[in-house]
This record gives sequence, structure tokens and C-alpha cells, in this order.
Amino acid sequence: MLLVEGKQLQACKEQHQLIKLVRKAFREEGIITDGELLDSYLALQKYYHFNLFPWETFLLGLHLCTFRADGMPRWPDCFMLVGRGAGKDGYIGFQSFCLVSPYNRISHYNVDICANSELQAKTPFEDVHSVLESPEHYKKLRRFFYWNKEEIVGLKNKGVIKYRTNNPKGKDGLRSAMVVFNEVHQYEDYANINVFTTGLGKKAHPRRLYATTDGDVRDGPLDHYKERSKQILEGALPDNGWLPFICKLDRKSEVNKPECWEKANPSLPYRPDLKEEIAKEFIDWQADPSQFTAFMTKRMNLPEGNPDREVASWANILRCSREEVPDLKGHKAVFGFDYASLGDFASAGLLLKVADTRYWITHSWLCLKSKDIPRIKAPWQEWAKAGLLTPVDDVEIAPELLLRWLDEQAAQYHITKGALDYYRFALMRGALEKRGFRAEDKAIKLVRPSDLLIAAPVIDSLFKNGNLIFGENPLMRWAINNTCISNTREDKRLGNLRYGKIEGRSRKTDPFMALVAAMCIEDELTTATQQDITAYTGPWVF
Repeated sequence: MLLVEGKQLQACKEQHQLIKLVRKAFREEGIITDGELLDSYLALQKYYHFNLFPWETFLLGLHLCTFRADGMPRWPDCFMLVGRGAGKDGYIGFQSFCLVSPYNRISHYNVDICANSELQAKTPFEDVHSVLESPEHYKKLRRFFYWNKEEIVGLKNKGVIKYRTNNPKGKDGLRSAMVVFNEVHQYEDYANINVFTTGLGKKAHPRRLYATTDGDVRDGPLDHYKERSKQILEGALPDNGWLPFICKLDRKSEVNKPECWEKANPSLPYRPDLKEEIAKEFIDWQADPSQFTAFMTKRMNLPEGNPDREVASWANILRCSREEVPDLKGHKAVFGFDYASLGDFASAGLLLKVADTRYWITHSWLCLKSKDIPRIKAPWQEWAKAGLLTPVDDVEIAPELLLRWLDEQAAQYHITKGALDYYRFALMRGALEKRGFRAEDKAIKLVRPSDLLIAAPVIDSLFKNGNLIFGENPLMRWAINNTCISNTREDKRLGNLRYGKIEGRSRKTDPFMALVAAMCIEDELTTATQQDITAYTGPWVF
């Protein structure tokens, strides 16, 4: 804390906010740090090939050794966002080692290290294992620990360290005391997190550690934890035992100042070899930022995405959710449909326009017989509960379902025309023609690739200028973020924007592509102001 406050260590805004939060808690709450326990834990460093850096000692003292007046941990949940190379795995291993050591007064204090891959879960475990196997300490440590390649047991404490992978099945019977989630940036939903954390509470002083760099998965647990941390640090939320330790650049321009890199990686002042490696990567990033996006995302914790591949930046996608769609009853609208297969996923939506702003109202359907469901990591069950998605327990999604939704919208909006992919029209034709939508009458636009090329620059402009609103809709954000720009060399030469899928089976794009279809006929919409809108009354006739 003194290093940061005295500016001996470059630290980001979030670090300064955290220190103010900690000082306030000590000043106002009467909490204490158990110095004897902390000293005992720090004494275990003699068995390691390294000593903790100041930031690691700071976290260890607050997370494991600081208690409320009633004896409960003051900050049982620690969110640790540090740049790649800071020593995250080593810290996880050391903290786990402390908790199963004889110095932990709570018996059977089990530590489960969880990650999306076995390697990520196993690395901190193997750090502890290598300490126990070291020739100079082997005989002494045998008196206090038992270990094999799958678990490490404290003989006095009876606590067990194990590593776990991302399959949540069969983990409901765990008796964890602390759960570590390593590389949180790879989690796309809460399935595994929920299974592990709901097992806490069976042992005294339950704790959680969320350790990660930043990453490319958006709108998942990492983004939610970052937002929660931000609100706590700004005083908008009580911390409720959440310790938000965030290290990142304050702004992108700071990457050009090597002295600022320690804002993202507080280990750099003590790791000249790491700083030299980062300097090499910095040169590569300067030469070709689009090919080395991991440098800013993981080294500096400022995710950029790939501007040559992404449909819109994450900040611009979030801007679409800044407000809900207003009451536009009676306003003219056009619709768009999209699906790859009705045995999989389908989306429909209405596009409306007021002045320069486009409003998008959408709904999706998921076929429960789809073979892709196990691949979908997004929380579609939550989206269904929120009314954004309808699960269909049938061999496929009946076209009539999309049209019934459109019927409901027709009671509120003046729907004049629709659009869908040329090759998808055959399956929808009968249901559409019942409502008077005939291609022959030009009430339906059959969208071809050339139409998409015309609509794409307009969509790009909408994102950049904040002129698209679809409200709080994580399903829509997910679909946009699943879409990429997949231009050929000729497209790049001509400046064309062509949409593609980042991954064809687990990351659906249908809600976004339904919007793209509707944008192909947006010239049907007359520009109006909110005051110009009058209620449309009349039958649902075309």
C-alpha cells in the first residue's frame, strides 16, 4: 500500500481505489489482521524457490488473515486480474499450500483448483508438488504432508488440494473450503462456477479466489466480475466481502511508456527478464496490432479485439444496450428472419426507425433436439427465463412459431415488409403467404449476398455512431460478438464488408443476421421523430 501511495510503484486507478477501500474498512469497522498467522504463512516461503512479491503478500494478508470482529474472514472472495507473467499460478499454489499446512487452524480445509483445461488447473498444483519433491526439503515435509500426482494432504490439518477440470457433472458432493477458479476469462457461463460455489459452506471460513488475465470472451463471468468490481471501487455497491484486485493500464496510450507496464503487471519491477520479453512482444505488436491482439488483452489487460475481424468493438456493442426500446406503438416496422436450420436455431426481429436511430426488437428459438446444444456454452436457459428465447421440444422449430410471434408484434406496429435469406424462403413460404407476404408482391425481400454487402457499411456506421438500440439483451450481444468480418482479398481491395461465423456450431449468429436481413429493406422505413408517431389502427392485412 505504501509503495502505491508513495508512487514508488506505478499503479492503475483501480489499485488506488482499492487501497482507499481497505483503509476505510480498517478505520471504520474494527477489523484486524492476524499477524501471527500471516507470519506463519510467510515462513513457508523458505521451502519455495521464490519469495512473494509485495502485491502477493498484500493479497495473502487480506484474503487469508484479515477478520471481522465476529472472527469471520473480512474478504473471503478475491478477484485477481493481473497481466500475463505476474506469477498468478505460483501465488495460487502458495496460498493453497498455506491452507493445508499445520498453521491453518481449521481442519479439513480442502482446496479445489478449477479451470477449463486440465493444464490450467494442474499447473498451480504441480508448483506445490515440486516444492514437496525438492531434495533439500523432502524428508522434513514428509512429516507434515502426504502427496501423490492427484492430491496433496496436510497430515495435521487434513486439508486436501486437488485440481478439477470444467465438467460440472458429479461435483455436487464436494466439501470444498476454498475454490480457486483459474483463468476466468475462458468461462462462457456459470455452470462450473455455480456447482463449485454452491458446495461451499460445509466448512468454516469458506473462500473463493478468481484469478485471471483479461480475455476475448465477452458478456461472460469475467465481464460481470469486472463490472461488479468497478461498482465496488467507485462506492456504488458495498463490497460484501469481495476484494477486487485489478491491475491494468488506465488508457491505451500508456502502452508506449514501458514504465507504465507495471500498472498491469505489479511483478515487473522484480522481474527484469519478464520485462525484456514484454518489450520484444511490444515491438511485434507495434508492427502488426491485428496479429498480436493478445499483447494488449493479456499483457496489459486492455482487451482490444481484432478491429479487422470484429463486427463492432465490445464498447460499441454495449452501447446498444444503454437504454430500452421506447414505446413505438403504431410506428412503421419491417421484419427480418434468419436460421441456418430449423432443427437448430432461429431468430426473428422488427426494425424501427426514429430520426437517425434504429430500434431492434427480437426473439429467438432453440430446438432442444439440436446436436449443437452441448457445444453452446452461453447461458441459454437464463435467456429463456428472461423471455429472450423459446426452447422448442420438437424435431425442429415450426415456421408457424416465428409467424405467431410476428402476429403478436402486428398488434402493436405497422409491419409493411419482411426479409430473409433467399435460400431459406422455401421452408417459410407457406406460413408467410397466409399473412399476405408474397415474394411476387414484393412484400418479402429475398436477400442475396450482394444485398448484404450494401447493408454492411450502414450497420458499421450505426455501431460507430451509437445509432442502434436493442435494450438489455445479452443474447443479441452474444450473437453480434459471434460474428466476424470474413473478407476475401478482393473484398478488402474494394472495401467490402462480408459477415461470417467465428465458430459454426457453438456460437450462433442468427439474431444478428436477422437484423442484417431487415437492414436490407430499411429504406421502407420513413424517418420520423418521436413526436411524429401516431397510433396505427387497422387490421393485420397486406
